[in-house]
Amino acid sequence: MKSIASAIVVLGMVGVTAGLSAQTEEPKKPTHENVRVVTGCVAKDGNEYKVTAKDGSSWEVKSDAIDIAKHVDHTVTVTGAVNNADLHGAKEEAKDTFDKNAKEHGHMTVTKLKMDSDSCK
Repeated sequence: MKSIASAIVVLGMVGVTAGLSAQTEEPKKPTHENVRVVTGCVAKDGNEYKVTAKDGSSWEVKSDAIDIAKHVDHTVTVTGAVNNADLHGAKEEAKDTFDKNAKEHGHMTVTKLKMDSDSCK
């Protein structure tokens, strides 16, 4: 009897471990990713810079390494680290439950910038 009970416990533990393993392999949703690539128009808003994409999403951007100021009114592709990616993702998911047409808004520290156009057409 003990060996049957032990076998059940071991099988149960294997099942739980397999279930946890499957959960950790699930890909992150885009709103939860730590690094994002966004293409859009750069604008200055007070002392801050913002990149607004064609889909209406907007990102407040900053960088110690890249001079974003010289790209105001340009279309750029920025790559950067999302500030508090998990919190950002949770906020975007919550917002989506109330308004399916809500546009993503976040904060990003830019690590790479490529100018696509010298205008925002």
